[in-house]
Amino acid sequence: MNWFVTGAVLSAVGVALGAFGAHGLKARVSADLLVIFETGVRYHMYHALALLAVGWAVARNPSAVLNTAGILFVVGIVLFSGSLYVMTLTGARWLGAITPLGGVAFLVAWACLAWGARVSSS
Repeated sequence: MNWFVTGAVLSAVGVALGAFGAHGLKARVSADLLVIFETGVRYHMYHALALLAVGWAVARNPSAVLNTAGILFVVGIVLFSGSLYVMTLTGARWLGAITPLGGVAFLVAWACLAWGARVSSS
C-alpha cells in the first residue's frame, strides 16, 4: 500500500471533517458532543500525518513492521476517531467502548514505527 497517498487522503478527509464539525455541527449538537467530535478530528489528523512518516520510512527501507504500523494507524483512525464521529452524530454513547481499541492500535502503531525506524538505521 502507498502509505504516503493514504496519509494525504486521510489528512484531506480530516480537514473536511474538521470543517463540518466547526460549521455544520455547531448548531446541531450539544457542546459536549462537539468536543467529542473535535477530539476525533484531532487524533484523526495526528495519525493521518503519521502515515506520511510511514510512507517516508517505507520508501527508505521497506519492511513488514513499517507496513504493520501503517495498517494499525488506519485501524486506529477508523476505531478511535470513527467511533467518536458516529457517537456524536447518533448519540450512541455505547460506542465509547470501541474508542480505546483504536487507542491501543495507535500505541502499537507508534511502537512499530519506532521499531521499524530503529531497525532500518542499524
